[in-house]
Amino acid sequence: MNQIQWFPGHMAKAKREAKEKLNLVDLVIELVDARIPESSRNPVIAEIIGNKPSILTLNKADLADPKLTNQWIQYYQEEGQSALAIDAQHQKGLHELKNTCKDLMTDFFAKQKAKGVKPRAIRLMILGIPNVGKSTLINRFVGKNQAQTGNKPGVTKAQRWLKIGKEFELLDTPGILWPKFEDPMTGYHLALTGAIKDQLVEMQELSLQLIRHLQQFYPGLLENYYQLDHYQPEMTPAGILTSLTQTLNLEEDYGQAAERLIFDFRQHKLGSITLDRPNERAF
Repeated sequence: MNQIQWFPGHMAKAKREAKEKLNLVDLVIELVDARIPESSRNPVIAEIIGNKPSILTLNKADLADPKLTNQWIQYYQEEGQSALAIDAQHQKGLHELKNTCKDLMTDFFAKQKAKGVKPRAIRLMILGIPNVGKSTLINRFVGKNQAQTGNKPGVTKAQRWLKIGKEFELLDTPGILWPKFEDPMTGYHLALTGAIKDQLVEMQELSLQLIRHLQQFYPGLLENYYQLDHYQPEMTPAGILTSLTQTLNLEEDYGQAAERLIFDFRQHKLGSITLDRPNERAF
């Protein structure tokens, strides 16, 4: 498969706008997918954030391998980066996220108070690549549907401020991908989790990448879940895809079998799986 790339024009515009608006916010929530915390970290976003206080927030933690999520959080914290895991869809971890925002701004507001400046809401910006759950987080954060949501990447196209009670003001921004992935596996991982439109990738080849990962790190998962016909431990990824096609009675429709496998992974039907592993980081 050709190296996966996706950089629509509105994303370049979003980068420029985010840089322009950065001085209006106190704190950045950098949202990533807990299944691919490193692959979904956009180096362009790191450039935008600069020295601004930020919280690396691993969303969709309910879909990820909890042991590896804890390892990633420990790694980032050891690097001096504030990090935590949430499940925005089911409103888990949001209270901790709000408290972390307040904690990071304590010194700033103490200095402001000493200068006689009246307290005000904390101004937040959420940045992240497409389809990591920004709109869902905003809706749960605000408490009502104020951000447009969708299950396809690239739904949010414009910036706007959202008021969250008296404590926070939130600047929503579109998802931003970077022009070139240095590591080809980054593209695969982004495509597998749905951050890149399916029309831009070859699903059959993508499914083989997923099978390779599952064979190595989650042995027994595929054959047990699908009860694969004619399964042998020494099977290649292509052989497993063939077996899956036979088991699902898809009459050699490998493309449909590939889509089914990827869909089941995304829908958490295969279990809690993380593709990025802390001991195999690609920086």
